[in-house]
Amino acid sequence: MPDTDPTVPAIERADLRADCANCFGLCCVALTLTASADFAVDKDAGTPCRNLRDDFRCGIHTRLRTEGFPGCTVYDCFGAGQKISQHTYQGEDWRRRPDTARQMFQAFPVMRQLHELLWYLTEALTLPAAVPLHPQLRAALATTEALTSSPAGELAELDVSAHRERIAALLLRASELVRAGGHRRKKRNHRGADLIGARLRGADLRGADLRGAFLIAADLRGADLQLADVIGADFRDAELSGADLTDALFLTQAQLNAAKGDTGTRLPGALTRPSHWAGVRGDGGAGKA
Repeated sequence: MPDTDPTVPAIERADLRADCANCFGLCCVALTLTASADFAVDKDAGTPCRNLRDDFRCGIHTRLRTEGFPGCTVYDCFGAGQKISQHTYQGEDWRRRPDTARQMFQAFPVMRQLHELLWYLTEALTLPAAVPLHPQLRAALATTEALTSSPAGELAELDVSAHRERIAALLLRASELVRAGGHRRKKRNHRGADLIGARLRGADLRGADLRGAFLIAADLRGADLQLADVIGADFRDAELSGADLTDALFLTQAQLNAAKGDTGTRLPGALTRPSHWAGVRGDGGAGKA
């Protein structure tokens, strides 16, 4: 069950999902794009994407993949866009207030990292095996939530990398507790491993450490990833058809969006099946409608 300590901020998973209708198109402006298989053009940070409309919506939302922008359907801000737009800047957008633009664009990627950490910490507090760490996890959650309420100037100057390192160590301890009790077998350590294109069809990866592993284009069809720690793992073009990720640790929507799967792929309840997966009906990808 989720941790219900009243001293901890009530963070809902819904608040850690992108709400493009309440964002000023920050991911379409603040970030750098490099022409590649993911993006059809080069774009400097601070320069609006050519597809961004005056209402901050994407002009090719339903055609992003066919128009050469699949990277846009993968990206997930974890709700940082609406937090910056509606809370940090109180609804004042960078077009009406161009004097705020530079600082807003600097604060956005910092907020995105903080929201990603909130996603992981919120999940860790639902893990029964991690109960011994709940006081520290609650404290880390409260600290991170407080940072998201910092003024824009402080956000832009925050050493978010140092904060991530502290949180990462705590999340690793939580992961070890969970995986130690999940399966009575020697756990496979693939942390940071180069598994690009690996043939792992039907592999038993229960409880494996896949933190930061490169699983690009790996064949994971029918693989069992229950209780595998996949934080930071690169699943770009990995084949997950029929794979079991029902309780994979620290899995994100962005990782699923980057992968390939089908209606037989088993997912955690907090995540959704990407619309571009085989057999799944959808509108063509994430992003602004």
